[in-house]
Amino acid sequence: MLYWTLVFLVVAIIAGALGFGGIAGASAGLAKILFFIFLAFLVISLIAGIFRRT
Repeated sequence: MLYWTLVFLVVAIIAGALGFGGIAGASAGLAKILFFIFLAFLVISLIAGIFRRT
């Protein structure tokens, strides 16, 4: 999932540099959503790992 976040971030940067504002905004928004989903999964995984050890 982190891979897709980075892919959409790169697409947003390239589209922004070439002047495609709509595509850049959509890609950046999607990258942001995927990043927060990845972050939530990371926190859940850390909490599950802590509870598994005890």
